[in-house]
Amino acid sequence: MSEINLSEIYRGYIACLNKQDWSKLGVFVGDDVKYNGQRIGLSGYREMLERDFREIPDLRFEIQILVCEPPHIASRLHFDCTPAGVFLGLPVQGKRVAFDENVFYEFRGDKIQQVWSVIDKAAIERQLSQRQR
Repeated sequence: MSEINLSEIYRGYIACLNKQDWSKLGVFVGDDVKYNGQRIGLSGYREMLERDFREIPDLRFEIQILVCEPPHIASRLHFDCTPAGVFLGLPVQGKRVAFDENVFYEFRGDKIQQVWSVIDKAAIERQLSQRQR
């Protein structure tokens, strides 16, 4: 698969997430997908995303950096959002926060089979501590 096609597929995946078009998630994500080393399958992946959107109603995935080297993609995603309650164990409680996620994907064919994700929790902690002063 060429780099251009994989990049286009990934951008379609991000658009699917932002539209919350869960019926099309299986077009982009494999049935046996793993997330941070744990097999959660397509249904578990969908449940995770639906929960994220319930907890963060204004959630929007913004691609900052996208590097393709098939069958892998590395992406830095930016978020500027308002989690409703506790997020990543932090009492955000409706405050607007900005943070990034570094995420790596492994594709098999045209579907995501593995996802490794690290969210910059320290950025959120800094913002919350600055507001408490």
